[in-house]
Amino acid sequence: MNVKEVLQFADELVFAQTGKHLDDIQETVIKGVWQGHTYEKIANQCNRSESHVRDIGYKLWQIFSEQLDQDINKRNFRSTLSRLQVTSSPIIIQNNTHNFNFCSSYQPNSNSNNCTENIQSTRLYHDLTLAPKITHFYNRTTELQTLSDWLTNQNTRLISVLGLSGIGKTTLVKQFVDLNLQQFDIVIWKSLKLSQSLDRIITEILMTVNTESIETDNKLTQLFNLLRQQKSLIILDDVQELFTKGQFAGQYQTEYKDYKTFFTMMIEIEHQSSLILISQEQCQEMLCLDEDLYPVKCLELEGIENIKILTNLGLNDEESWLKLIDLYEGNPIYLKDIASLIRTIFAGKVSEFLREDTLLVTEEIKFRFNQLFERLSPIEQQIAVEVSKSSQPVSREDLRQSLSLSSMDLINGLQSLSKRYLLKTTEGDKIGFKLSPIFQEYLRTLA
Repeated sequence: MNVKEVLQFADELVFAQTGKHLDDIQETVIKGVWQGHTYEKIANQCNRSESHVRDIGYKLWQIFSEQLDQDINKRNFRSTLSRLQVTSSPIIIQNNTHNFNFCSSYQPNSNSNNCTENIQSTRLYHDLTLAPKITHFYNRTTELQTLSDWLTNQNTRLISVLGLSGIGKTTLVKQFVDLNLQQFDIVIWKSLKLSQSLDRIITEILMTVNTESIETDNKLTQLFNLLRQQKSLIILDDVQELFTKGQFAGQYQTEYKDYKTFFTMMIEIEHQSSLILISQEQCQEMLCLDEDLYPVKCLELEGIENIKILTNLGLNDEESWLKLIDLYEGNPIYLKDIASLIRTIFAGKVSEFLREDTLLVTEEIKFRFNQLFERLSPIEQQIAVEVSKSSQPVSREDLRQSLSLSSMDLINGLQSLSKRYLLKTTEGDKIGFKLSPIFQEYLRTLA
């Protein structure tokens, strides 16, 4: 076992007991004890008192002892876990209604017959190496319940979680996974920022799950056999990385067009598994054209309207927090960045910042929008800049008069901006279009 495997396993145990993941100090204590360090040395490493580190260790050993039905302490922590041999090729051990991944002759709360039946009936594979660790989760109860219903009750095969960068898409999905890990035989999380090749991702999935050899010319068939035989959940994060910059939203890069076929197969082929796509922009395969025929769902996230999102960010004037949240559209990333600025320049006083009476675009927010603006097609850029000039919704007729665009280009451009969650349609005497206020302010800074 290596330290990474120990930390991952310890995190599962702590989450099962407390509903929370390991924090940084707990990780430092576990890592230090595993490496044979004294509490004094660990305390020096994390700038904490020895008594505080000792107390954290004591609580961890209590949790591990209860979850594993073993007497675990600092002295025997490494030897006990080595004996149990936590691995990525698990036998199921059920303890306190939670499933843990073990490979050992040691089987608490079960006899050898039950052990044999478990091995033969189901094997669990949970690869969350690339999934983020969630420390805070705020006010997404409705969305969480929706995901749970689609995945555990309706067995929806393809689900898209969509929205602007920083809005909380990945956090929501990871929270669902943490709470429902035991519902799936296989859970695998992949980030397309790190690896976009579909062939490589399928190969990695098959190698993770199968101990048998992989048929090089028949990987898709092998994958769908797996999805039929075992209830699996595959998460692909940052799906927008598959799409071409400078074109309308959802247009695949040439080398990634095989994903279009794969997503369609996930919808059309009969199996018991699900695929979650997390993306900043929408593609055609994410849309449900016939709910009765194709099990496809789309969850579009908007900002969070809850002052708890600003808790622990070092801000004062709690009565002003809702106004700040509204100003920055409830986007957690924007709010964390602006909170840092308020602490530094305004001594944490939100009311003082709000007296500036301006929607301030920080350098970090500007950097994010620079990346997003570069992804837009030239037509979208023209439309966005033109809409940003008006404080009121702009109609198609107004845009047609201002821009030298054909009716088709204008409509396609408006639709593409909507698929990126930058443009909203308003209804009144005339149908109008308006930008996200922060994006609009960003565009004005470019002028």
